[in-house]
Amino acid sequence: MLNTLLIVVHVFVALVLILVVLLQSGKGAGLGAGFGGSSQSVFGARGPQSFLGKFTTGAAIVFMLTSLTLSMLSAGTSHHTVVDSIPAAPKTGKADTPAPVVPAPATSGNIDPFKAVKEMQAKETTAPAPAKDAATPQSPAGETKGK
Repeated sequence: MLNTLLIVVHVFVALVLILVVLLQSGKGAGLGAGFGGSSQSVFGARGPQSFLGKFTTGAAIVFMLTSLTLSMLSAGTSHHTVVDSIPAAPKTGKADTPAPVVPAPATSGNIDPFKAVKEMQAKETTAPAPAKDAATPQSPAGETKGK
């Protein structure tokens, strides 16, 4: 009951706050005057506040208080989530989790992390060199250069 009443008051105050802010006339250049060099003070005193200004302040205070009260009241009401509504999977009797993988024991204390790199370099150095004739380009149709 109290929650519903607070929600109704909160929505009403929010609508009133919107209307009161829209009804107020502009105060000149406002915050933009600080960047343009206006002679009016941006955050300074402007004389006595109008009725709409006082009403806006009151509505803002009531809005903040209802917001805080609603959040405190709803904090302790429900600890249920969407995940709680999902039915649990049926138990089969077997262990659903696989056995942990045990790493293979090291064969010796001297493990070479660059073994594969060294093997590739050894293959490259023992590969036969290409023939000299294959490396020189041949001219088409048996023509020779220099004639």
